[in-house]
Amino acid sequence: MFESLFNVEKRFNDIGELLADPQIATDYEQMVRLAKERSELEDLVDTHRRFRTAQREMEEAQALLAEEAQDPEMAELAREEVQRLELAVATLQQSLQLLLLPSDPADEKNVIVEIRAGTGGDEAGLFAADLYRMYARWAEAQRYKVDLLSQNETGVGGFKEVIFSVRGPGAYSRLKHESGVHRVQRVPVTESQGRIHTSTATVAVLPEMSEVEVEISPNDIRIDVFRAGGPGGQSVNTTDSAVRLTHLPTGLVISCQDEKSQLQNRARALQILRARLYAMEMERQMEEQTEARRSQVGSGERSEKVRTYNYPQNRVTDHRIGLTLHRLDAVMEGDLDELVESLMAAEQAEKLARLSDGTNGVN
Repeated sequence: MFESLFNVEKRFNDIGELLADPQIATDYEQMVRLAKERSELEDLVDTHRRFRTAQREMEEAQALLAEEAQDPEMAELAREEVQRLELAVATLQQSLQLLLLPSDPADEKNVIVEIRAGTGGDEAGLFAADLYRMYARWAEAQRYKVDLLSQNETGVGGFKEVIFSVRGPGAYSRLKHESGVHRVQRVPVTESQGRIHTSTATVAVLPEMSEVEVEISPNDIRIDVFRAGGPGGQSVNTTDSAVRLTHLPTGLVISCQDEKSQLQNRARALQILRARLYAMEMERQMEEQTEARRSQVGSGERSEKVRTYNYPQNRVTDHRIGLTLHRLDAVMEGDLDELVESLMAAEQAEKLARLSDGTNGVN
């Protein structure tokens, strides 16, 4: 990390000069690297400059207030200006603190989302399908690309398991808080007496990792091929296009059969395997730092919930931040922005609280 924000600004200016150097312009890789670094520093430098300007103007206004103490009208104007600038300085200081927070290196990555039916039989599978549609519609509204990677249907329109990718800038930072047990309270379509049932589905959000970031030895994988099942597709039930990967060191098993070719299914299975192995490694590191840390998803029991979707009251409640919205119908149609942004804000507030324990201000 830079020693001070002034060093950050100096680096920002130095990169600007380098980018204007004709010799650097001939080195494409270096140009791209420098332009990326400068872009990453731009918000921080701009905010720091505005903070210093506001701080200087506040000091000048405070001096004017002291000089005009004998003139009530001028003193009042100066006092109002001091109050305005104090608020601006405080706001910019908080913005700087947010920009200085350590970021999750996975935040900008694409994600792989796994949804599994939990407690509740067929109704849990239907709820899993509802969650998949909810996330897919939200992602499409964000102009993210959604790809279905794997599905295991229940036969009544639900999913035992569905795995899909969401690709776009900052996808992981916006979706990572969705991991956990989601609980639904409603009258199932199979319920003839109108009784409300409680069911669950588990959601796991994993950052998508490249082959370079998670290297898998071919010797650690057993590959089995078999005929795909299910409706549609010229390769279904006619060729051995489905692929099952077994990662021998961990025992993880990934099956993919939705693509027409064995090669495509193998590539998708490896994509999911890399994400799961990365998540397992992150989990191991967190457990070393924090004893008795719970797993990302839990067992799927009704008591282990992060969010409840109550259909009779048109209500959705996120139990981690105590947020309740009385527009469940809109949420299920993909209107997740308030939930997503509130969870991101809560994460930032928690980081700021930890930062303030050892930070008195910004220079």
